[in-house]
Amino acid sequence: MRRALTAILPGLALSACAMAGPDYRPPAHSAATLPAATGAFVSATGPAVAEQPLPDHWWRLYADPRLDALVTEALAANASLRAADANLRRADAVVREAEAGRGLLTSSSGGSTLSRPAGTGESLPGLVGYSLGIAASYPLDLRGKIARGIEAARADSEAVAAARDAVRVSVAAATTKAYADVCGANYALAVNQRIVALQRDTLDATRRLQQGGRGTAFDVSRAQAAVDQSAATLPAFAARRQAGLFLLATLLGKAPADYPRDVAACSTLPALASPLPVGDGAALIRRRPDIRAVERSIAADTARIGVAVADLYPQVSIGGSLGLSGALKDAGSPTSFGFSLGPLLSWSFPNRPVVKARIAQADAKVAGDLAGFDGTVLEALRQAETALETYNRDRDSAAALAKASDSAAVSAGQAQKLYRFGRGDFLSLLVAQRSLATAEAASAAARVQLVDDQVATFLALGGGWE
Repeated sequence: MRRALTAILPGLALSACAMAGPDYRPPAHSAATLPAATGAFVSATGPAVAEQPLPDHWWRLYADPRLDALVTEALAANASLRAADANLRRADAVVREAEAGRGLLTSSSGGSTLSRPAGTGESLPGLVGYSLGIAASYPLDLRGKIARGIEAARADSEAVAAARDAVRVSVAAATTKAYADVCGANYALAVNQRIVALQRDTLDATRRLQQGGRGTAFDVSRAQAAVDQSAATLPAFAARRQAGLFLLATLLGKAPADYPRDVAACSTLPALASPLPVGDGAALIRRRPDIRAVERSIAADTARIGVAVADLYPQVSIGGSLGLSGALKDAGSPTSFGFSLGPLLSWSFPNRPVVKARIAQADAKVAGDLAGFDGTVLEALRQAETALETYNRDRDSAAALAKASDSAAVSAGQAQKLYRFGRGDFLSLLVAQRSLATAEAASAAARVQLVDDQVATFLALGGGWE
């Protein structure tokens, strides 16, 4: 016994020197530390954007109380977000389970037996025996296996919290976009209805001219065709509006038929009162929940290296037990009482190759996490730059289309006057009005697209919560 203790005690002393495995440090040499990644965005140019910090609730920049109320309701009732909250509660429970592993562990047992030992000559049915006991143990965690497990569980919980934040960002963006889709569809519908009304006026005027001998049936049929062609586009805008309302209801945790009726009449596009704030790359890396989730996963898997390394050393706990056992007829006698107290030792020494293989697996997992972290950072930066560049270029297109619409309106007005006074032909009038219809529809679509671009930019920037 003394020799066994002499052999074990040095191992115990060695195992108590330090926590097993490496301590976690944020990735020092990664894409997140590159100067080009932490500086200003290349595409953050022009008067429409500003290198200012992104507010916690970016949708409030639209100063639309109805939109604020919708986002607030969606964040409280959205089904995906409720599922993410449940995942976070489960992760927190896992942390509590891991923390409970470092406390006092107790167990109790009891039973009875009926036996007839061979050669005793006892008559049947035999001897009735019993056993009652209670045991307790406290882990010493000399190499920190339990502590590393708790560290891993906490980091996992923080990763789940970051994933929950990613869902919140997506829900806020989807709600804002659905609301903008409804307003944009009504706005575009109104623009195209004005075009149809203008063409109907031309049709009515052409019919009067025909009746007065200045027009032909061919002119009337061509005018009618123009009206019919423009009117055919109107149902698509109504369908888009209804699709936005159905999506909005789903985001609010309601059945599609229970969409918010007051939003159905919205026809004013959400507009930013100031330039779009974008911050810089460093703020994006801190803010994006997917980046935080991957970084926390690295921390968790680093802690699991320590869990694997700790299996190279003895696991020691202090334990004791107290119990009664023996024949039922001897219950309560001094011989039926027993107890034990002392250290409990477990060691997977014969399985060191297995343990070392697990350590290698854990090391490789962290290496993969680091590569995934770099990929997530680079992808986040790409998405932000792409969204900003798209927004800037679409603003240029919207400005050009607005000018084209104004010019087409002047041209159509001039063509109408010339035709009514007999100085222009009917085909020129139809061409001018067709150009006006195309230009105004394109300009309206470009304005709607700008709002979508803004929402996409806020989503790429990870806006919502620091």
